[in-house]
Amino acid sequence: MSETKVITGKVRFSYAHVFKPHAMDEGETPKYSVSLIIPKKDKKTIKKIEDACKAALEVGKDKFGGKIPKNLKMPLRDGDEEREDDPNFEGCMFVNANSTTKPGIVDADVEPILDQEEFYSGCYGRASIVFFAYNKAGNKGVACALNNLQKLEDGDRLAGGGSTPEEDFGEDAGGDDMFD
Repeated sequence: MSETKVITGKVRFSYAHVFKPHAMDEGETPKYSVSLIIPKKDKKTIKKIEDACKAALEVGKDKFGGKIPKNLKMPLRDGDEEREDDPNFEGCMFVNANSTTKPGIVDADVEPILDQEEFYSGCYGRASIVFFAYNKAGNKGVACALNNLQKLEDGDRLAGGGSTPEEDFGEDAGGDDMFD
């Protein structure tokens, strides 16, 4: 296995766009993507990611003129600092992985998941990801490519910043005065 490839321990999936590519901004190339929420106590996965990032810099240092610059953008981020308003990221690190190629998506028995309702933001599993150096339009750093995903267990669905129909239209949603 390449030193830039990582198979994670059990992570939680968030912002999952894995069946249909999604463009973050107008005019961007649509990509398959997912955010991997990694508990800080999973030191093994975090170390594997840190080591793979270092390896990616070594492999790709020719992109920086042969010398690795300081202050690069790195993919492993602290949820307590960067997502402090989201309790799902509390006590966790996270990595955003994407690809223009659809990832393989399987269940715990390595059987393909075809039903899009089966794999969602909030479920738990493992990811196969690869790290690579980039130097594009003045941005330099290490990015994370998405290979494959394995769902291991269900979890509470994450709304991704939105609300559920139950929250919007349920008993306490204040709809009683609609025709007053």
